[in-house]
Parts: sequence; structure tokens; C-alpha cells
Amino acid sequence: ARQAGGYKATINNPQRSEETKQAAREKLDDLESKMVNDDGKLSMSHDGLTAGKNTGNVLGGYKATLKNPRVSEEAKQNAKQVLVEHDAL
Repeated sequence: ARQAGGYKATINNPQRSEETKQAAREKLDDLESKMVNDDGKLSMSHDGLTAGKNTGNVLGGYKATLKNPRVSEEAKQNAKQVLVEHDAL
């Protein structure tokens, strides 16, 4: 949870460069993508990262990632993979 909080803080910090923010977004997306169960619900990891998250909102974030011109192709591929795995694309 602390790791995710740090990435979120970096993303929202106006003093951070876009490159740094993008790296934080990618790492946060990667953490969240690992937390989805077979039933489409977010699981609770050993650190409680996604406990209580709305799966629809998380998947909506991945959809937004696909349309964001400031997101790397690698992050878009990761988002697309998550969406395909959950029949959300």
C-alpha cells in the first residue's frame, strides 16, 4: 500500500517531470494489474494494495490509459492485456 501511495503522490506532484510521472503510472498499473482475480474482482495482496477497490473503476482506468497520448506503448499494451483478460475490451 505504501508503494502504491508513493506512486500516486508522484503522479499528482506538480514538481515532478512528465517522464517521472509516466514511470510512476506504469509501475502503479503493473501493481494493480497483478491484483485481479479470475472472477474479475480485485484481490487483496500481501500488502492490501487493492483491498476495497471497485473493479469497474480500475478497468475504466485501463481503458483511459489506451486513449492517453502521454502513455507509453508498453503501458498501453499492458492495459490492453488486462482488459482482454477480463472481457472488458
